[in-house]
Amino acid sequence: MPDYITNTLILGVLVVCLTLIFGTFSAAFIVHTNIVGKRFLRWLLLLPMAMPGYLVAYLYTDVFDYAGPVQRALRYWFNWQSPNDYWFFDIRTLPGAAVILALVLFPYVYMLARTAFEQQDQNLLRAGRLLGLSSKQSFLKVALPLARPAIAVAASLVLMETLADFATVNYFAVNTLTTAIFDTWLGYGDLAAANALASILMLLIFFVVVAEQRARAGQGHQSNRPNKNIEVIELSFIQQCFIGAFCWILVFAGFLAPFILLIIMAFEYSDLNQLIALLPPSINSIEVSFYAATIATFLALLFGLYRRLSQDKWRMLPLSLAGFGYAIPGTVLAMVLLATFGPLDHMLNEVADYLRLDSPGLLLSGTIFAVVFAFVVRFAAIANGTISSGIEQIPRSVDLAPASLGAGLGKMLIKIHIPILKPSILVAWLLVFVESMKELPAVLLLRPFNFETLSIQIYQLISDEMLEQGALGAILIVILGLLPIVWLNKERK
Repeated sequence: MPDYITNTLILGVLVVCLTLIFGTFSAAFIVHTNIVGKRFLRWLLLLPMAMPGYLVAYLYTDVFDYAGPVQRALRYWFNWQSPNDYWFFDIRTLPGAAVILALVLFPYVYMLARTAFEQQDQNLLRAGRLLGLSSKQSFLKVALPLARPAIAVAASLVLMETLADFATVNYFAVNTLTTAIFDTWLGYGDLAAANALASILMLLIFFVVVAEQRARAGQGHQSNRPNKNIEVIELSFIQQCFIGAFCWILVFAGFLAPFILLIIMAFEYSDLNQLIALLPPSINSIEVSFYAATIATFLALLFGLYRRLSQDKWRMLPLSLAGFGYAIPGTVLAMVLLATFGPLDHMLNEVADYLRLDSPGLLLSGTIFAVVFAFVVRFAAIANGTISSGIEQIPRSVDLAPASLGAGLGKMLIKIHIPILKPSILVAWLLVFVESMKELPAVLLLRPFNFETLSIQIYQLISDEMLEQGALGAILIVILGLLPIVWLNKERK
């Protein structure tokens, strides 16, 4: 237990520190400097978000391992004969897992920090300049503290994603609480001990959520009429080279290099039979993700409009409760659902037997219902945030004008609110769809018999060191993950 908790805490601290460095500084460089290529880097730095961590872990292990091309080339160039002749870092370690997770999670920090920097009142930064602060001091003492609430939110999201990760740490053989839950439950069959471990993990996440909320307590708007005309800092050629290299390395290491490796694998090892074998899990993935995205978006729209238009004092409650699921790791959520749906299924079968009806079997825990339910609970917060953000952009006068013209509530929603919210609805649907396509722990535990998704198939191939046979499926997941990123970039141009 001490090792599990220690590894979990160290991994979380390392990933958060790395993502803060990668995301905050890249956002500051994009917003406040004249770095070459910032128009492209602005959205390229979001691309690692589309890459599942376990894919990046396998690909970099394949490249940097002893039998990989990098070490083979070094042995050939320097005539080294064995590992005793030279030192090379071992990527399958706790720091290696932290670097991999940071490369795919730093866009959370980058996205929120960039938005915070762009929305700041530039008069405050100019006031700092008038008081004798340099550009660097103005950023560190004014811009960065003002962006702290947004960065704290991003850091909490990164930490929750890290604590919930299973595939990456399992592949690197890093013993964390998540892997301990799997081993204790599925390996040793000790559900009570697995529940105890899950409780510890949830306590850690609860502490993260509370700490993040307390860190933002009392924060208010900096100005009623902010000046958003950003004065770009002119960098020298050498400075642009160093800063540009920093940003391009993040893009290359987090997305371009793994994606290129997947394409090479697909060309070298894929054939028609593998493509045909991908069809059933692809259809399964699309089916459950479609159901989850549609239900989550509908509920987010329903709760968001209820909060906006209702005068009930409890109008905030549905939206708040629906957002708690994102803080629950997929492993813990699957355990809770199995512990709940299993007895309900038995109860339904007992009622059917009592009424002398045909036994319905496992309706809840043995079908895709459990998978879809878990996805909706897990990712409802994403849809809620996107829809709520869109609703807040609608002027209050729009709610009152149709009523003054005699239009009812239903007609007002269909003719005015929903058309205005179409972009937000599409983005919310895409985000939930993509996250459902990538989700692994929940579907790994809740899937029915003989039911595989792309994420499960790819993870099983990675576990067997055979990702080459699933390269096409991995490319499909990555491409689907790019859709909301491209859409968001298009909307914000």
